[in-house]
Amino acid sequence: MADEKNITKAASIMGSATMLSRVMGYLRDAVIAYIFGAGMSADAFFIAFRVSNLLRRLVGEGAMTSSFIPIFTDCLADRTKDEVKGFVSGFFTLFFLILVVLAIAGMLFSEGLVNVMSPGFAGVEDKFRLTVSLTRFMFPHMVFVGLMAAAMGVLHSLRQFIAPAVSPILFNIAIILSALVVAPFLKEPVYALAFGVVVGGALQVAMQIPFLKRHGLVPRPSLRLNDPYIKKVFVLMGPALIGIGVYQLNVFVTTRFASRLAEGSVSYLYYASRLMELPLGIFGVAFTQALLPSLSEFVTKKDFASFKGSLSFTMRMVNFVNIPATVGLMVLGLPIIDILFTRGSFGGADAANTAFALTFYALGIVPVASSRVLVSVFYSLKDTLTPVIGALMSFAFNIAMCLILIKPLRHGGLALATTLAAVVDLVFLSVALRLKVGNFGVKGIVSSALKSVAAAALMGVAVYAIIHYSGWHGLEKLARAAVLSASIGSGGVIYLVACRAFGAPEVAFLKELVEEKMGKNRAKRA
Repeated sequence: MADEKNITKAASIMGSATMLSRVMGYLRDAVIAYIFGAGMSADAFFIAFRVSNLLRRLVGEGAMTSSFIPIFTDCLADRTKDEVKGFVSGFFTLFFLILVVLAIAGMLFSEGLVNVMSPGFAGVEDKFRLTVSLTRFMFPHMVFVGLMAAAMGVLHSLRQFIAPAVSPILFNIAIILSALVVAPFLKEPVYALAFGVVVGGALQVAMQIPFLKRHGLVPRPSLRLNDPYIKKVFVLMGPALIGIGVYQLNVFVTTRFASRLAEGSVSYLYYASRLMELPLGIFGVAFTQALLPSLSEFVTKKDFASFKGSLSFTMRMVNFVNIPATVGLMVLGLPIIDILFTRGSFGGADAANTAFALTFYALGIVPVASSRVLVSVFYSLKDTLTPVIGALMSFAFNIAMCLILIKPLRHGGLALATTLAAVVDLVFLSVALRLKVGNFGVKGIVSSALKSVAAAALMGVAVYAIIHYSGWHGLEKLARAAVLSASIGSGGVIYLVACRAFGAPEVAFLKELVEEKMGKNRAKRA
């Protein structure tokens, strides 16, 4: 129970911070939608951002963090404090040099990268040229966020979760201010967004320094090419790099197909995926990041009973919060998009097209979140090969589904292909983990998920009725926002009540956690 509470506490800290970050992310996207809509400039920026992000996620926050935490956990257990400091400085120095080389290469080959990512842009000279220029401008962002990911790995291993979770807020603020303050003074306003991306990345790194200093782990230039722990990180990072790379290739495939569709399709998928990532970031990623350090510690101590218990608990909690999020986004997708984005250059047709993609993306929330948890489990076991195999299978399936679904469903088919590929990955990882570690509470996970599905279905009917019978389309914007808020709040209450009626154990756990927190607060006041 103590381990479950520690994981939940860490996840709640990151989830709360991520919620604030996502709110700022929404404001960022709303500002971009208001100023640039879903036209040429927006499409160019989103493609450029994805190209620069592709390599960043590949060697930055993805493969590096998942490979770093298990090894650094061993390092903390085996080495003195001075030796740990040397390891951190040596790793940061080498990783910084790798990031700089890759960023320079990305800037030099931006034209080829954009051409591969979005071949449909090549026929529109101005759009292609703008996308290439924005891509070059944003590649330094890769260095900053890569260093940020390394700092996050150190702090998460030390159970320090706040700074890494809060820092994206600075990133979003930088883009918002750039769009509002810098853009009006530029001949091509969209360059202000690229400027904000680079500045925001630098601010994210800067925010980690005081927290690293508190632990005496601020890195200093130091080449330690023979450090065995540094070698282990990069050896483990190899297969992880392939696995994360395959996942990013799925994004690439979707973008490539979307670039050949009607103008705005890239933007529709971007805005829809951002809404899908809200529950994933707040609940799925938060639990995953909180779980990996604990699992790595259990593996180091060879405490596999706690390992399996924490895994089962995390899977149940991820389903418990993400299943209603799936239903909510499917039922309330269009009203949410209408309230968040429909203004300025973003019109009703843009909202409808974005909602169409969101319906299919929402179906992927649970499999994507669950797959991320299982991937972190394999990384804690220092097994990076199995996630690679699963990623390759899902990649091949994604391409096949894109080819089949793009014609009848357009950009919605591409979103559905992503979801179906995530299901394939989840099934494979679940079977592989069962073969590797034995039973990890699958029966309890499925039973809990079925109760959540039943409760979420009741919730979905209720929130749909609230929107339908409110006369939504005839209301003013403020009244619609109030109705939407009421439907979301009512849906949450209905879901929890239904889960309790169905005997879902997660409700009892959360109730106990809240009561314990309230008791501590009363004790402090007394």
